[in-house]
Amino acid sequence: MKASHYIIACLFLCFFFGNAQETKQYKIQTVAFYNLENLFDFEDDPLTFDDDRTPEGKDHWTEEIYLAKLKNMAKVISEIGTEVTGTTPTIIGVCEIENRRVLEDLVNQEPLLKKEYGIIQFDSPDRRGIDVAVLYQKRLFTPTHYKAIPLYIYDENDLTKRIYTRDQLIVSGMLDGEKIHVIVNHWPSRSGGEARSRPKRIKAAQLNKHLIDSLFVEDPYAKVITMGDLNDDPTSPSLKEYLKTVDTKENMQLKQLYNPMEAMFKKGLGTLAWRDAWNLFDQIIVSTELLKNDYSSYRFYKAGIYNKSYLANSRGRYKGYPYRSFGDGGFTGGYSDHFPVYVYLIKEKE
Repeated sequence: MKASHYIIACLFLCFFFGNAQETKQYKIQTVAFYNLENLFDFEDDPLTFDDDRTPEGKDHWTEEIYLAKLKNMAKVISEIGTEVTGTTPTIIGVCEIENRRVLEDLVNQEPLLKKEYGIIQFDSPDRRGIDVAVLYQKRLFTPTHYKAIPLYIYDENDLTKRIYTRDQLIVSGMLDGEKIHVIVNHWPSRSGGEARSRPKRIKAAQLNKHLIDSLFVEDPYAKVITMGDLNDDPTSPSLKEYLKTVDTKENMQLKQLYNPMEAMFKKGLGTLAWRDAWNLFDQIIVSTELLKNDYSSYRFYKAGIYNKSYLANSRGRYKGYPYRSFGDGGFTGGYSDHFPVYVYLIKEKE
């Protein structure tokens, strides 16, 4: 981090911590999540339903448009957290990406190239061919173990028929010398209606809880961050009853999960809009160990929605909604139908 950004960071933290902390300096890392809204390459994959995203397809998805989409995605990612940390996110989970190629093309865009991002991605069984993935700055985070865990869901009318959806990606590694675990999710959509599709997301929540509990069996003090497009709000049953998230940091017990997005949602904030209502489907949730007041190691500091004005429609019927990259008329020149979310992790600088 440049000296000027250390000054900004210290002032930023002093504002919230008070004058008693003003002589201390902090290391700050940004961990983010972004739904990239169907980042497909422009070539037909015969194994997936990507026909619309080809030059001859419904979306007229040409190489030129693909490159414009990449440029837009790279611009957004390069700016998340930068005003505080002076650099791009250390770790960013992404979803709605077609394959490894689009991620390689993304991290080689000019705003991200010098950060030398590594990629962790597996091809999921999703019929559309969209996956989740983790990008990480190699100089700051070292993966030690990662695995894609399948989510098994079956048709309620035919229990022999599997409904294929995205895997949950679990990545463990060393963040500046400290062990941390990140899980990236893209839970089943609300297609067919929220109530009818709810059991699928409950299954996803149960799998996520199982993965997190497995980490706690190995280490009750594990630092866990689970994130993703959950297709549910922070107050939905999948989060509150099955993942068992809490909305306050006070009196948290060991091995609990704090969802900082719940307070934002209750204030009317969101990451996507539908029929004049906001949802906050994109969430980052942290375990108890990240909430301690001892900043000799990395702790959760703050969460936010990255919703800069250029990421929203500036006029028309959808004014204020995320400026999505595709509409009825094809490529809009926009970004995504979701705003990104982020958290800051901080620790005292030695």
